[in-house]
Amino acid sequence: MGKRSVIIVFIVFTLCTCIDPYYPKLDGYASLLVVEGLITDSNTSYTIRLSKTFQDQNSTPVYIIDATVSISDDNGNKYYLKNDDNGLYKTDSIEFRGTVGRTYILHVVTKDGEEYESDPCFMHSVPEVDSIYIAKDEKLVNNQTGKNEGISIYLDSKDGDIDQFYRWTYEETWKFKVPNPKTFNYIKTANPDNPMILPVSVVKDICWKDRKSDEILIKSSSEALTVKIDKQPILFISSEKSDRLLIQYSILVKQYSISKNEYEFWNNMKQVNEAGSDIFAKQPYSVRSNIHNIKNPKERVLGYFQVSAVSQKRKNIPYRDVALMGLHFYQYQCKTWEFAPGDFETLCRCPPKTWDDVIWYLTIASDYTFIEPKYNNVADNLVELVFTRQECSDCELAGTLKKPDFWTDTY
Repeated sequence: MGKRSVIIVFIVFTLCTCIDPYYPKLDGYASLLVVEGLITDSNTSYTIRLSKTFQDQNSTPVYIIDATVSISDDNGNKYYLKNDDNGLYKTDSIEFRGTVGRTYILHVVTKDGEEYESDPCFMHSVPEVDSIYIAKDEKLVNNQTGKNEGISIYLDSKDGDIDQFYRWTYEETWKFKVPNPKTFNYIKTANPDNPMILPVSVVKDICWKDRKSDEILIKSSSEALTVKIDKQPILFISSEKSDRLLIQYSILVKQYSISKNEYEFWNNMKQVNEAGSDIFAKQPYSVRSNIHNIKNPKERVLGYFQVSAVSQKRKNIPYRDVALMGLHFYQYQCKTWEFAPGDFETLCRCPPKTWDDVIWYLTIASDYTFIEPKYNNVADNLVELVFTRQECSDCELAGTLKKPDFWTDTY
């Protein structure tokens, strides 16, 4: 879903996805409570985020930092969440963990005494993810006048129940290398014609990027002829349009069991997001939340308290697996430029340019990055300085040098 996909002031919440909001300024605007939350049967801490809707892109989201938030179950237990600032409220992973077969209710009490409560949410079991695999594919673009080639990622799972409802999210991570890494630093001296050029302490050539899914992937087993999920499409990656597949790519897919009501919520959201250019064709206000004001049931509350068992699986895709498919790969649009003081001589009676002048012209005036020197092979004299664009020399501008804890090189 792109920026056109989310349609109105209130979509501050992401509900475990990343949604780019549209912020029209509306007359008669009223700030509404937004509740984001998901609990599963995973052994982890769960978060609930509370905020208020904001009117336009110049407004700052207002997080609710002084509420009392708790979760109760059908056994009479109640668990209070810890306020963690920025509107986040977290469970203790030791004290609380979702259990399949239990029913949960979210409770929120604001500082001004307003009380909110979710519908009772039953945690359904979820079948285990059996396999994740790839296949060569292509996708039509530009009103079906062109096509991108790449790979599609699919999921199979073990048998589920009749009329079971599913939702999928994924987390992408990939390793990449910039083509022109910075390997030397230019250091000015008292003599602008004789700088110090020393190796950098850390060459920032290899990094990792990550991205969370931003589309709504749902399905009902009643849509298929079998209760087993086969060849569920998760993601298409164009090999020519992205650097994801150049070294190694990894995807973690999470499969959730959801209720029929939650399925309908996501299905309505999906229809809103796919409404097209007419951004007010369908009003997101009509998408029903499962959270209500106890004292004022007519008050609109946005978001959804999600209760889902989860099964997850990771798939590593090295470059060689994709290369065997005969695909064309992404090419970085990066060049290098070599300059010496003589390249800046003019017809005026100006002082001769120096190496310091070269650095100033290229890095300060033109925003390029110095990456390495070139020397005369015979006399070992400096003859040129090599420059490139910043994004071609420093991988930290797009990713992180820190290797993820789960990462294992398989190429």
